[in-house]
Amino acid sequence: MQKIQTQGVHHITLIGADRQTSIDFWEGVLGMPLIFEQPNLDVPAENHLYFDPGDGRLITIFTNENRQPDPTPNPEGIGNLHHVAFNVSRATYTQVKKRLDERGISNSGEVDRGFMYSIYFRDPLGQLYELANYKFDPPLGVSHAEVLLLAHKLRVERGDYNITDAHLADAIEILVQRTTSSLSDDRSPKDPYRYGR
Repeated sequence: MQKIQTQGVHHITLIGADRQTSIDFWEGVLGMPLIFEQPNLDVPAENHLYFDPGDGRLITIFTNENRQPDPTPNPEGIGNLHHVAFNVSRATYTQVKKRLDERGISNSGEVDRGFMYSIYFRDPLGQLYELANYKFDPPLGVSHAEVLLLAHKLRVERGDYNITDAHLADAIEILVQRTTSSLSDDRSPKDPYRYGR
């Protein structure tokens, strides 16, 4: 028996209401370009919209002109989708609350998750979304997931409750030493100021 190895999210498809509500939210609020549309090939009475969330992958929405938006929060039972999170730059993140507030969109305000900052809000159909910004940039050639895996191991080793800036900084230092060569035999911390004291 062997696993089926995934290599990333290909696309996420959500059930939308009418076409214009979907375009107004995905492109008009979140800035995701509508890149193509066609009939839902499984349900000919529906339309299928395709949006680019910023990484070239796809968010797709099934729409039907007979469905009306319902802002009631989606159920949070076992097996239901809780939320979808999208990455935004730090510059964009600092503007999210203000821009949501200007539109009258209720939101959580900034939430510090230890390794990232988050803001939560609901779409016109009651689905919860998160706009997130990592607190760190991984070293060249290293993924965010690799930094988080090592930061988690450091957190557990130290008996800490959650990942903090210290775990991230230490993980990045270790990963730089693992992935970047140096002519120095000793890469331990040094005190170059000791002679001037």
